[in-house]
Amino acid sequence: MKRNPRKLAWTKSFRRAHGKEMTVDSTLQFAARRNVPVRYNRDLIQTTLKAMSRVSEIRARRERAFYKARMKGNKERQRAEDRKLVEENQHLLPPSERWAVEKEDESMEVDVDKVKEKVARRRKEIEEDEMSEEEEVPKIKSKRKMKMKVGGGVEEMDVDE
Repeated sequence: MKRNPRKLAWTKSFRRAHGKEMTVDSTLQFAARRNVPVRYNRDLIQTTLKAMSRVSEIRARRERAFYKARMKGNKERQRAEDRKLVEENQHLLPPSERWAVEKEDESMEVDVDKVKEKVARRRKEIEEDEMSEEEEVPKIKSKRKMKMKVGGGVEEMDVDE
């Protein structure tokens, strides 16, 4: 079955067409194939190998910067979506965890200080739970056992219980 590669999300052409991969970069030109035979020269090979490692470092750095720039607004966007979800589904939360306090005029108002206090308290509880779980993990003791070899002799083994 024939398909357009620009519509298949896993292809190089799709990634380039949708701005998910660097298309214009000088380091990409180094990877181009050149069908020109070159006579062997030790110095040329040496400088080529050094240049290849340097180009790969530069490309990796540029790709990281490109990715960071592309993902820049994701954290704020995700936070906004999460807040919206929580606000719409307040009725699913237990009463002690609800943010909004109903007023006489039936409008919902968020008390920022109370929310910050609850978040700080909850974070402390989670950290304390994690610390106590780390302390409760029993340490595995290893024992040594002796094993007889077929040809004769003895072999020591560490056995965890």
